[in-house]
Amino acid sequence: MTRLAGKRALITGAARGIGRAFAEAYVREGATVVILDRDLERAEATAREIGPRASARRLDVTNLDGIESVIAALAAEGPIDILVNNAALFDMAPVTEVTEASYDKLFAVNVKGPLFVMKAAANAMIAAGTRGKIINMASQAGRRGEALVTVYCATKAAMISLTQSAGLALIQHGINVNAIAPGVVDGEHWDGVDALFARYENRPIGEKKRLVGEAVPFGRMGTAEDLTGMAVFLASADSDYVVAQTYNVDGGNWMS
Repeated sequence: MTRLAGKRALITGAARGIGRAFAEAYVREGATVVILDRDLERAEATAREIGPRASARRLDVTNLDGIESVIAALAAEGPIDILVNNAALFDMAPVTEVTEASYDKLFAVNVKGPLFVMKAAANAMIAAGTRGKIINMASQAGRRGEALVTVYCATKAAMISLTQSAGLALIQHGINVNAIAPGVVDGEHWDGVDALFARYENRPIGEKKRLVGEAVPFGRMGTAEDLTGMAVFLASADSDYVVAQTYNVDGGNWMS
């Protein structure tokens, strides 16, 4: 398992969940990983648990000056080969109840932050002459609308679009930009999602989670580990000819 031997990866929002699973998978494949998260204490604990090829830095993707300084500092320490834009937030409400605060927060974390992290990392890759890989996290929610999830769906549709445009621009510099669109992924994130559905659809806690799991053609909700194969592929030389694509990894929920 050495497809990423000698590579250095940055993963945002990697102190837990999907980002942590990616960090573990990359280390297994021979990479060194920098866990970027606004919760530095938890990020450092995660890095210690993963092992000596993982380290942690604090990064708040809503702080554009912070993005520039952190990426610059990391680039000064060595080449950046892989970036995974994983940090994201979820919220939901009927269109008639959407607030400006929720809108601003979701777009700041889910779109603006990843765009400027991608910009900083791409510039570092170009300056170093690195053939880099950038992986954005989209969602099946970006493929379609959902009556209660207007703003989140819009942010993930934006990530698919950003991946396409950045992919076309950056392949000229030898940098592949692609994305992963998960479906319903079990974990602490979905516990919060389930609670919101319970509120807006007047359901008991746990019912929405059970129903969406049963609706997946594969027969269950996904796990973070179900996504790691695609994450490794897109970070490796196996994907050198893959440009500006968004891959569904969702148990068959969406076909495109």
